[in-house]
Amino acid sequence: MKKLLKILVIILITLLALFPFYILSLLAFTPSSMNFSKELILLPKSYLENFGAAWEKAKMGRSIINSLIITLGSVAVIVSFASMAGYAIARVNNRFNRFIFYLMLGCMMIPGIINTVPLYTLMIKIGGINTHWAMILVCAANALPFSVFLFTGFIRGLPINIEEAAIIDGCTKIGSFWRIVFPILKPVTSAVIIINGLNIWNNYAQAIFFLQKQSMRTIPLAISMFYQQYGAKWHLMAAAAMIGLAPAVVIFIIFQKYFIKGITAGSVKG
Repeated sequence: MKKLLKILVIILITLLALFPFYILSLLAFTPSSMNFSKELILLPKSYLENFGAAWEKAKMGRSIINSLIITLGSVAVIVSFASMAGYAIARVNNRFNRFIFYLMLGCMMIPGIINTVPLYTLMIKIGGINTHWAMILVCAANALPFSVFLFTGFIRGLPINIEEAAIIDGCTKIGSFWRIVFPILKPVTSAVIIINGLNIWNNYAQAIFFLQKQSMRTIPLAISMFYQQYGAKWHLMAAAAMIGLAPAVVIFIIFQKYFIKGITAGSVKG
């Protein structure tokens, strides 16, 4: 009886979680001539014109390219530097490294939006407004503390014997990290990619300040500006939202099997 109850609860939670996506797809595939508020539609109609109109009017193609450049660049910087920092903190337990680790924990308590004004001033001075590289550095800096925390906790749970054996065989410490340790970090690396990738893909707070040109807009900015122009046309808004959501869903599906393992190992073993 308890097992059946648990299954029913899981099914109910799943349906509740999927319901917003059902409404979104329902709106996206609904013709503009149909009155959604008065007609009950059980299944979305095969109506793809909304996606073409949303793609063209919101300039989603360029926005997706901008989001991909910023997200992939930021994730590459985060994984590279956070994994090396986590390895150094986990394997060299001295006072300086402990200070850096606790400093990272302290930075996790500070919302990124608080630094926007001084950061905006700095970005103007270095010419970082409306550039990909500056946005990549901003997103990476905001995500590094939590990523270092996850990598440190995971690496502390790994046996050091395999690294020592590699060093005895003539491998340097840097070489042993990239050749021996880093491939073992696949679970926590996947968790870092998913968490930070989704956050950066949906980043709006910093993007609206630092990416002001239309040609530099990311997906959240494009949808926001599109909403200001076509807010009453919900079928177009839903189609634009589904276009922006699709890449993030694909990435999550690819890495989701490592997600829970990486999160639990990175937060508990530390």
